[in-house]
Amino acid sequence: MTDYSAYKHFTVSFPSDSVAHVEINRPQKLNAFNRAMWLEYGTLFNLLSVDPNIRAIVLSGSGPRAFCSGLDLMSSDVLTKEDPTVDPARKAAEVRRFIKEFQDSISTVESCEKPVICVLHGIAYGLAIDISSCADIRIAAKDVKLAVKEVDIGIAADIGTLSRLPKIVGSLGWVKEVAYTARVFGAEEALREGFLQKVVETKEAAIEEATKLAKLMAEKSPLGVQGTKAIINYSIDHSTAEGLEFTKVWNAAAVQAPDPKIAIEATLMKKKAVFAKL
Repeated sequence: MTDYSAYKHFTVSFPSDSVAHVEINRPQKLNAFNRAMWLEYGTLFNLLSVDPNIRAIVLSGSGPRAFCSGLDLMSSDVLTKEDPTVDPARKAAEVRRFIKEFQDSISTVESCEKPVICVLHGIAYGLAIDISSCADIRIAAKDVKLAVKEVDIGIAADIGTLSRLPKIVGSLGWVKEVAYTARVFGAEEALREGFLQKVVETKEAAIEEATKLAKLMAEKSPLGVQGTKAIINYSIDHSTAEGLEFTKVWNAAAVQAPDPKIAIEATLMKKKAVFAKL
């Protein structure tokens, strides 16, 4: 097993066979991110992505008050430094690289080969929407308070919300409203608009529900589940014809694996299928 004990800002546990539970672990700061955290986050999910012992992942925030309150604006490393000796073009190039580093780290959940279920509770502002928008499935406790907060600090959300949220929910007008106003909205509204897949009473119940789903996913063929995630994510930004072509190429390899035969035989014999690691 890969050792996941060395991470300072995240704890990793294994509640079920082939299921990892990642907790953002900075509750004293309401799980607000600084630069060290987002770099660690990217490293962690890149490792989970290729760990053959992991087939599904639950992501949550530690402590009772917040999933993630956004950026830690009191940290010295979340904003670039002013330097009057650097011209605007060079400064802009530096800032672009800085933003790309942040975007790439948070995007590792979306690019992760394994399905990721995000559990939201309490405060979930700004960066929390970026993070959860990358996940495959979102489950929340009914106490969750969500907001696309960036206009309140004078910027447009730049880590993925404005690119991903319109593709997740059904109403572009709703996305624009919450993004332009930074207003707080709750679990029922987020469920109604399609951002959340389920709302339950408590954080603990949400984690239990997410773990149950992750366990079910982990029992399936990893070739099938991971292939499905890759094809869906590809198809979101491509035409139907391009998606079909990608699927054809992907499954031309996948159908040669023993997994389809194992699954069919298990179904016919009414027994549990057991698949090799991937």
